[in-house]
Amino acid sequence: MNEGMSNSLESPEVFGLVAGWGHYPLEVARRLKSAGKRVCCVALAGHVSDDLKQWCDSYQVFGLGRMGAQTKFFRRHGVRRATMAGKVFKTKLLERFSFIRHRPDWLFLKYFYKQFVTGTENRNDDTMLLTVTRLYQDRGIEFVPATDFVPELLIQEGVHTRRIPTAAQRQDIRFGWELAKAMGGLDIGQSVAVKGRAILAVEAIEGTDECIRRAGTLCPAGGFTVVKVAKPQQDLRFDMPTIGEGTIRTMAEAKASVLAVEANMTIFLEQERVLKLADSLGIAIIAVKDQSQTLPINETTAQSA
Repeated sequence: MNEGMSNSLESPEVFGLVAGWGHYPLEVARRLKSAGKRVCCVALAGHVSDDLKQWCDSYQVFGLGRMGAQTKFFRRHGVRRATMAGKVFKTKLLERFSFIRHRPDWLFLKYFYKQFVTGTENRNDDTMLLTVTRLYQDRGIEFVPATDFVPELLIQEGVHTRRIPTAAQRQDIRFGWELAKAMGGLDIGQSVAVKGRAILAVEAIEGTDECIRRAGTLCPAGGFTVVKVAKPQQDLRFDMPTIGEGTIRTMAEAKASVLAVEANMTIFLEQERVLKLADSLGIAIIAVKDQSQTLPINETTAQSA
């Protein structure tokens, strides 16, 4: 075997990252680099932080509608596998003249013609994201779950804070869980806000933070519970439930008391810092596998509370 071929075989894989808003793309890029991969990043305009660039070998900002340019960028850098990480603000697609502002190219129009031109196909999350993955797949780029590279970010079962949900709040978790799962099955949203087994707010296109704020407006006394779950048939490649510092700060502003999420299916960013923040604000964070089970109490946490 000649030297050139040997170097080619031993060179690290160039891995693609489609990056949206938030801390999650940063964590994924760091993990990929630590795994010895070269990171080629498609950064979505109006979403990404400049901090991400330092963790990428190749980096370029693209509008949401520049799908042809995005795939060409990946192929030019030898990307054959890629992952999505970070939030995409879907409301940007509904702004006035958004279709023109995002400057859709011919490839975008080819795949999204029914959603944006004829209006004969819906624009819910699963439909849109599955279309994106099909578009990339047809260009020889396979999407894989980002959690394959950052499994430690998935929250584990148990109560993670000093504060423990009360019996009434546990009833609200069970009540909200069933409704949130039903909403997820309809691809509406992942979160609900509940108090006294009454629904205060449900998440739709606006996102979890706005859902929490709306609940706070409707329940100024506070003390409500936020339940956030994965869809019943969650595609692990995209749109995984995610919580972080912003979630806890929004809950504090709205006077929410409990955050209940699905264990092993929810991404928990900057865990140590966020748990300290939650403890300082008196907010309980609990991760549950199934609402029908007895909600878990972490004995070590309970004793220290």
